[in-house]
Amino acid sequence: MSQEIPPAQARHRRRVRQLLAGSHLSPTEVVQRAVALQGQDLPAVLRAIAIRSRPGTTVDDVRQAFDSGHLVRSWPMRGTLFATTPGHLATLLSLTAERTHRATTRRREQLGLDDRGIGRAREVLAEALQERPRSRAEALALWEAAGLATANGRGYHLLMHLAVGGLMHWGRFGSAGGQLLELSTAPAPEDPDAALAQVIRGFVAARGPVTPEDLAWWTKLPKTPLRSAAATMEDLVDLRVEGTRCWDLADDPVTEVPDGDDPPVDLVPGFDEWILGYADRSLVASSQALRALVPGGNGVFRPAVLVDGVVVGTWRRPRTPGGAVLELVEEVDTRTRARIDAALAQWPHD
Repeated sequence: MSQEIPPAQARHRRRVRQLLAGSHLSPTEVVQRAVALQGQDLPAVLRAIAIRSRPGTTVDDVRQAFDSGHLVRSWPMRGTLFATTPGHLATLLSLTAERTHRATTRRREQLGLDDRGIGRAREVLAEALQERPRSRAEALALWEAAGLATANGRGYHLLMHLAVGGLMHWGRFGSAGGQLLELSTAPAPEDPDAALAQVIRGFVAARGPVTPEDLAWWTKLPKTPLRSAAATMEDLVDLRVEGTRCWDLADDPVTEVPDGDDPPVDLVPGFDEWILGYADRSLVASSQALRALVPGGNGVFRPAVLVDGVVVGTWRRPRTPGGAVLELVEEVDTRTRARIDAALAQWPHD
């Protein structure tokens, strides 16, 4: 029978699993453990990795992990950019690439991209990447020189399509500051079923408690094979949070919520897995807070201020020198407000 745990304990478990409570891991180990982290916004994901890494880790340390080839960025799921490792990228694409290509068929038709044109684009870029990594601008220029139009979204879609097909990924940083395209060489897993189980384990280990629906949303894979793979995991345990079935691992990272201490205050960057790692975000954010995180429902997730794992506001650094801009959407007491202000003043990852 599933154990019922209160919402506060579920958030506490998540905070520990999400490494917001701290870790002694390197940037590469953080991402290896989590399988993949949302990477739509490059500066944000660099910060998301840094705050989960060992004390003193900087954004430059995270960039170095990309420069050394230990971390990459690509479209492993849902046509969405993630930071991951070369091995995890190969595994995820072996599970998701066909579905992603099918889901984007209509878009290719709208853009006038047929198999012949895509094949030619692949040949041109593959030959160029065998010489050296290339910037996005260089890739588009190569295609234009080969008679392949890249305007009106065609170039972006070609990049995504070929990356999903396993040709290349975003890797090291170039002299201009952006990431460069590099050939993908990591092999696909020999045992797809075992690989899927390992993906599920990583997802739960870095985010639990999670619902089966969270996993299906994150991977965009069918629920039946996900449940079948999960059933092979002997250390996967059932929990319930307010009656909702959840999964966690038996290596329980916490036993109970600390009593008597001030609730933890955490700052997370935009597009963070604390929010985007779950289909149902009601455990950590009210409807009012979610509207503040994604103003106008435009798909752009702002950085969040968390108190005891609950979103109480958003924050940002101004473009000109000065303190952080804080917008609270939930009431906090004077002591908590002072702790939020201190966390903003001490934020090290600009």
